Amino acid sequence: MSEPGAGEVLAWATRRARRLGLLAVLLAVGLVGSLLWSPSGPASTAPAQAKPVLDRPVVAADELPNRAGIRLVRVSVSGAGGLVDLRYQVLDPDKAQAVHEAATPPVLIDEASGVVVKDLYMGHAHTGTYKPAVTYYLVFENPGNWVRRGSEVTVLLGDAQVEHVQVS
Repeated sequence: MSEPGAGEVLAWATRRARRLGLLAVLLAVGLVGSLLWSPSGPASTAPAQAKPVLDRPVVAADELPNRAGIRLVRVSVSGAGGLVDLRYQVLDPDKAQAVHEAATPPVLIDEASGVVVKDLYMGHAHTGTYKPAVTYYLVFENPGNWVRRGSEVTVLLGDAQVEHVQVS
């Protein structure tokens, strides 16, 4: 028997590498597919939230401090468009406690599409007592990047909603 030539060894190694690469791709696709299309869906550690009440009294932004004890500072898109950051300053800590009540969770509604953005990134929510003059934040998941810079959103915080808030 003769020894294989360098060309034959190279051809064999190339075929083997292609087969292993194809096998790795098929395994990865199968794993991702089983996670996405499983009957129970992906596991979530976030607590289940009740359906948010979307018909809260409409107030102008300058009336929000009297109604909810807070002032909107900014709504902006971050995380390559996958997150929406809402900043608010507490003016009246007692009134501001309503921001995280289970019956009136914080919500953003994109006014152009009607998409409701309500899931807080990693389930974040403020706990404890608010302090006056401190700016707090809420970071919402923005799947599909529906809320974009330049969009207008309706912000629901506590027992109030502010319409036509510009997203930066």
